Amino acid sequence: MAEKEHHKLVEYANGPSLQEINDTVEIPKGGSFWKNLIAFSGPGALVAVGYMDPGNWVTSIGGGAQYGYLLMSVILISSLIAMLLQYMAAKLGIVTHKDLAQSIRIYSGKKLGFALWIITELAIMATDIAEVIGGAIALELLFGIPLTVGVALTVLDVFVLLLLTKLGFRKIEAIVVTLILVILAVFIYQVIIAQPNMAEAMKGFIPTKQVLKPGELHMALGIVGATVMPHNLFLHSSISQTRKYDRADEDQVAKAVKYTTWDSNLQLTAAFVVNCLLLLVGAALFFGKDTTRLGTFGNLYDALKDPTMAGAVASPILSTLFAVALLASGQNSTITGTLTGQIVMEGFINMKMPLWARRLVTRLISVIPVLIAAIIFHGKESALDLLLVNSQVFLSVALPFSIIPLTIFTGSKKIMGERFVNKLWITVLAWAITIILTILNLQIVWTSFKGFL
Repeated sequence: MAEKEHHKLVEYANGPSLQEINDTVEIPKGGSFWKNLIAFSGPGALVAVGYMDPGNWVTSIGGGAQYGYLLMSVILISSLIAMLLQYMAAKLGIVTHKDLAQSIRIYSGKKLGFALWIITELAIMATDIAEVIGGAIALELLFGIPLTVGVALTVLDVFVLLLLTKLGFRKIEAIVVTLILVILAVFIYQVIIAQPNMAEAMKGFIPTKQVLKPGELHMALGIVGATVMPHNLFLHSSISQTRKYDRADEDQVAKAVKYTTWDSNLQLTAAFVVNCLLLLVGAALFFGKDTTRLGTFGNLYDALKDPTMAGAVASPILSTLFAVALLASGQNSTITGTLTGQIVMEGFINMKMPLWARRLVTRLISVIPVLIAAIIFHGKESALDLLLVNSQVFLSVALPFSIIPLTIFTGSKKIMGERFVNKLWITVLAWAITIILTILNLQIVWTSFKGFL
């Protein structure tokens, strides 16, 4: 890239994306560890939402139902990978004051940058499809609203988000944390009722060769693919810049990296716990039973109140709580998906529009394929679940296009500086993860492609 053109790109991306919320949250100049941690806490919760969205539910519960506690180790490894990738994404934003989308645009040519923007936009739409489906199915389960009507109603959350943006970013963080706590509480209760074999569950955290068998490996790949998603890296690299401090002071920057990492790891630990709870519910209630009856959210809802499936603990309360948690998960993902869409649009093509307008455009585009599927298949939930699975497959395809540049940028002294560049072991580990995830995701795509032949 010519030096003159590169200079212009750096100038265009000089400010952060989402300027209306960046540098808006005050932090203490001194204070204790806990006071600083509370001040920096929040962005990690928005990131953690992506690791417990509706796309995770079927794979985690299905993994427990089909293979018992065997795949607990896969959830653990996926969560550790997520912690490393999100640390790198947040550090990129804090140190450079540019998000991942802006960095890709600056350090790539126009054609490559445009191609990566299209792929990223499609990945965000694929994420939004999962939110639409999860929300519509939850509305049907809770209130009997037909799927086609429920899909159309999900457009109305545009106005909810518009209200939230008027309240300030700290309020958005609080609402997201509250919804996460609802999901956590529901599944803690369900696990207590289900009474899983915790000794066997603990053994499941130790990886075994059995995970590499064809059936187990396919489910493991599904869990990994549903857990580590590209949009979270763009999101975290931007919202990590919401805290206000002296960015010219390296010690202040180092402090921001430290506490943001603490926030991220704690929130991702909560997401890890939720995914473990999902698998525990599946293993305790459904392992050894007819798993063909658990392929959709509706099947799971019905199974939780069916004594022949869930045993003596089956009850309408259990299934209703499941649907409430599903609705909370979908709404949380809606908030973070909208923010990510704005970040990507501003970062790649420097196009700004009001958040509500971005929400409306993205949601309408995402609603169309879901609405078409619902109409063609007469509101059959199985058709929507197939669409959800295919959206997760596309996310697997898109993942390498975000983790490869992230690994390159955070491993560059020129971009990160001597103090904040990745340590050698982190760079080596990040590249190993990048290669492994790319191979695994290609395996998911190939397996899915063969299924259509």
